[in-house]
Amino acid sequence: MGAGFDCLGLALEIYLSVRATVLSRPEGRALARSRGVRGTSELPSDPNQNLIFRAMRHTAQGEGLELPRIRLAVQNEIPVAGGLGSSAAASVAGVALAFAVSGRSIPKETALRYAAEIEGHPDNVAAALLGGLVITFTRNDGSVAAIRKQWPKVIRLIVVTPNVKLETKKSRSVLPATISRGDAVHNLQRSALFVAALEERRYDLLWDAMQDRLHQNARQALIPGLAEALALPRSPGLVGVALSGAGPSVIALATGRYDEIGKAIARCFERHGLAPTVRILEAAQEGLASGQKYISQK
Repeated sequence: MGAGFDCLGLALEIYLSVRATVLSRPEGRALARSRGVRGTSELPSDPNQNLIFRAMRHTAQGEGLELPRIRLAVQNEIPVAGGLGSSAAASVAGVALAFAVSGRSIPKETALRYAAEIEGHPDNVAAALLGGLVITFTRNDGSVAAIRKQWPKVIRLIVVTPNVKLETKKSRSVLPATISRGDAVHNLQRSALFVAALEERRYDLLWDAMQDRLHQNARQALIPGLAEALALPRSPGLVGVALSGAGPSVIALATGRYDEIGKAIARCFERHGLAPTVRILEAAQEGLASGQKYISQK
């Protein structure tokens, strides 16, 4: 969300859904079958590489649970390595499944802790878990907490994803090790302003609140067209624009003219030959949803 680096997160109505089948035969092979959008959203089938399985094992180890052998059927709408929280959704799904297949309810605080341990930072997993806008922080002892805020329905999200994958690890590697006091104050002011502007319905201030000095400039070299997208001028309906997560997606906050704004951002990437996908989304006011129905194979 621009200046809210590693502290602000927003859930979007784009989902990862998982169906788990408990295997009754001990020789049954655990694996994941995954379907995604345009071949960009599939997760590995190997349990040792699949993040949902890894999150399940991490949670089971922490809770002393014994997991049954299962197979996963995954339907993922979230592009992998797109800056839209695909790994966060997979982590939260794995934590929830570890509890569910063990017949235990899942305390949200516990789920947040395990998911943040897997992900490395709490903002995106908290959004996937709780829904809405989340403000997160990490205590000195490593524990995490999150406060959830309702997102105003008048603001929709335009997400433009260029046809390039950008691993979070690579995107973080270009960030400076130290920053100036001026840059730190700049982002502190704007992160606080972002939350206050939403609370007071001062949407005219969101443009200023999303101006960042900690990460977006450093990441422009990795994403052709990003500099142009972030430099787009204010226009009717457009209330803010920022790099989404670690990128390469760009997210715009808008109250109207969604198609026009999406096309304007897309052109920034098209000029570099990166055919983008434009999504016009609502914020997801609810987070993790679980039917907790599991079928044993005969």
